[in-house]
Amino acid sequence: MDINQITPDYAVSPQIAASDVAALVEAGFKTIICNRPDVEVPVEYQADAIRAAVESHGLRFVLNPITHGQLSQENLDLQAEGLAADGPTFAYCASGNRSTVMWALVNAATTPVDELIAAAARGGYSLEGMRPQLEAFAKG
Repeated sequence: MDINQITPDYAVSPQIAASDVAALVEAGFKTIICNRPDVEVPVEYQADAIRAAVESHGLRFVLNPITHGQLSQENLDLQAEGLAADGPTFAYCASGNRSTVMWALVNAATTPVDELIAAAARGGYSLEGMRPQLEAFAKG
């Protein structure tokens, strides 16, 4: 499992397995956000399997599947709720990109776009192509 740190309190990765949850506990994460729809993965990687492992370790699990082209205000609100939780938050999807995009969109109104893009880049994700959308979110 690759943990890609975006900020001190937020990291992302590609799909995780239930067996990865112990390492997330050791890394200090308190909330796990699933941004991957179940239709993209086999049963052992679907949200219910990951949720069971997360909750058995005493962590909070947020199910917020993001489908390309289907982003809603409800998705943004759920991601913001997960990001606002006490302690570090970890999110996963197919590559970590959707989880990074969601973090950037949620924070666009309060963090300069250049800082969002730089933080994503430090984590290994390029959001430069989203600059116009991030700027639009920044303006509200």
